[in-house]
Amino acid sequence: MKATGIVRRIDDLGRVVIPKEIRRTMRIREGDPLEIYTDRDGEVIFKKYSPMGELGTFADELVEALSRTSGLSCVICDRDAVIAAAGGAKKDVYEKSISDDLESIMQTRKAYEYTGDTQNIHVSNQDNYTVVVATPIISEGDVTGCVAFLSDKEVKATEVESKLTQTAAGFLSKHVTM
Repeated sequence: MKATGIVRRIDDLGRVVIPKEIRRTMRIREGDPLEIYTDRDGEVIFKKYSPMGELGTFADELVEALSRTSGLSCVICDRDAVIAAAGGAKKDVYEKSISDDLESIMQTRKAYEYTGDTQNIHVSNQDNYTVVVATPIISEGDVTGCVAFLSDKEVKATEVESKLTQTAAGFLSKHVTM
């Protein structure tokens, strides 16, 4: 654990303010759920809660199946990071923070398809894979993540990849518990 040097007092209602710098760095937005942990040493730890993270093994199996079907790398992301990956991109993107561009796609609540005329979008800021297709996962009205196909070459989206991501995102949205 890393000390920040920031000290906050608890108010009379038991609240503590998380400083803006930490919220920005950790991508904590108003309304985001936080999970609270304690340990024997008296530490209280706040961790961003990811409803997508609960899908673990299921998400891993789904991206494997999608990758085999399409022949492309496939990822499932929550709003902050890649939580499941399959195909050639797995070692490069798994558990990496998502790029601002991919986060923007999710916020539009619309599927993105690379057509050759659109901007190249990377999953993270530290990889060479571009998004071919990405479909946001919307559960109970909230964007919880996305399903995307990736390639390290310039590959235009086809209707098959688009339909596969839409189907997977729709299926996952029914299994995410907020």
